[in-house]
Amino acid sequence: MKKIVLISFALVCAVACNKAGNNKEAASGAITVNAGIRETKVVYDGNKATFEAADDLALFAWIGDKTAIPSELVVNNVTNILGTDGLWAPVTQMLWYDMVTPHYFMAVSPSREVASFTADPYTLDPSTDKYEESDLLIAINDAGLKANDNPVQLTFDHVMATLVVNLKFHNQWTEGNPPSQTEITEALIQSVAATAKDHATIDYIHKAVTATGEGAQVALNKVKNASWTTLMVPQAGFRTLTIALSGNDEWLGGNGTYVFNASEDIKLESGKITKVNLIIGRDQITLDKDGISIVDWSEQETPYPGEVFDPKEVND
Repeated sequence: MKKIVLISFALVCAVACNKAGNNKEAASGAITVNAGIRETKVVYDGNKATFEAADDLALFAWIGDKTAIPSELVVNNVTNILGTDGLWAPVTQMLWYDMVTPHYFMAVSPSREVASFTADPYTLDPSTDKYEESDLLIAINDAGLKANDNPVQLTFDHVMATLVVNLKFHNQWTEGNPPSQTEITEALIQSVAATAKDHATIDYIHKAVTATGEGAQVALNKVKNASWTTLMVPQAGFRTLTIALSGNDEWLGGNGTYVFNASEDIKLESGKITKVNLIIGRDQITLDKDGISIVDWSEQETPYPGEVFDPKEVND
C-alpha cells in the first residue's frame, strides 16, 4: 500500500546554517531536524495518511564503515517528536562528530529500543490500538554526508507486509428469503485469522526482515463484514486462513468455521499488499476468479474504494 516517505533532515552545524545568527548553536555543531513528508506513513485512507503531531522517529548516525552500524555512534537512538508547529524536535541535542568526516544515517519510526542492528527482535501486534506502531518504517542514508551537507535526505520504506482478505458468498444464505431478493446475502463474519509467524528479526542496514518462531493465529481487523486486513511479518510458508461465521440462521447451515488452505505459499513481502479473494459456500471455501494478487503500496489508490479505514475507529 505504500509509497515511500521522504524525510528531510536539516543538520545544522557551525557556519553552515542559521544565517539569522544563532551562533552559539552553530558553533557547537548541533544537529536539528526539519522534517517534510512527501507521501504516506500508513495506509488507512488510501495513500492520504500523514505524520501527525506527537509522531516520533529515532535517529542514528555513525562514521567509519557505511555497511555496518557500529556500537559507538555519533547519534545513538535520539527520539525526535513532531510538534504542532510541523517541526521535529530531538529530546536531546544531537552533534556532528566533526566538520569534515563523512557521516552515515539510519532512522526508524516509530522510535523503538534497538537491541541489535542486524537481528533486532520484533513481535507483531496487529490489534487495532497498536496498528500504527506495527507499521515499522526504516530509512538509510549512506552517502557519506559531512556537516555542511544540508539537508540530509532520508527515504523511509515499509518493513511489514499488508494482507487483505475479501470475501464473497454462494447463495445458501439467500435461500428461503423473499423471491424478490436478487442479491446474494452476505453471511455474518465473526473473525478472520491468518496462520503465520508473528515474530521476526530486523536487519536495519539492509531493511530486511526474517520471520522467526512458530505459526500463530494473527487476527485481521474488520473493515466491513466481507473485508478484513492486517499488517503481517513478511515470510514464506503462509498458506492458511480461518474464517469464523456467527449470527446466521442455523437452519441454513450459516455458522461454523471455514479453513482455506492454499495449494502454494501466499507471498507476504515488505512494502506490498497481498490480496486474497475468497468465496464461501455451504461446504467449502474457494478462491474467487481474481484469486491472489500482490501490488506495491504505491500502486494502491485505496484498499477499499469509497472506504476510509482507521482500525481504531472500527467497532465490533
